[in-house]
Amino acid sequence: MKAQSWGHLARRFFGALRPGGPSPADRAWVESVLEPGEFTLWARQPGHDQRHSAGVARQVEAALAGGPHAGDTRWLACALLHDIGKLASGLGVFGRVLATFFGRATDGAVADWEEQAGMRRRIALYLRHPELGADMIQLAGGRAEVAHWATAHHDPARLDPLLLPAPVVNALVAADND
Repeated sequence: MKAQSWGHLARRFFGALRPGGPSPADRAWVESVLEPGEFTLWARQPGHDQRHSAGVARQVEAALAGGPHAGDTRWLACALLHDIGKLASGLGVFGRVLATFFGRATDGAVADWEEQAGMRRRIALYLRHPELGADMIQLAGGRAEVAHWATAHHDPARLDPLLLPAPVVNALVAADND
């Protein structure tokens, strides 16, 4: 897994400026893929995050088609909920940009900010979105693989190959970084 490029981040930023969520067909597809608690979490995301995650999941579905991991909704759910922890920060698009810059500039060393109030706390929470997302998924009754991917998707050292097969990880990474 590699860090997201500035180009990828720029595409995400400009995509986030477009209003609206996914199409009704995509929303219905997502609901058919996710467990009820997982869908409740997914539906809390802003429209741009719903569109992004649905697009990532569709790419994962295509990448796994015809192989031994095709048709397994766990892998699509991983794609749909990988960034769910960003909800904990309460940051909008521009706040997320600020948090991303702070995270890169400090190599994520803002953990003590979590004890602060206001924007500093929100930035710290945003930078901890993988762990927070995994907790949210677990509390919602989500699947173990989905929570694990939320935790590990930015940190290969956390990845458990027994929970997530290499072809699935490769498809998830490629789709999210596209």
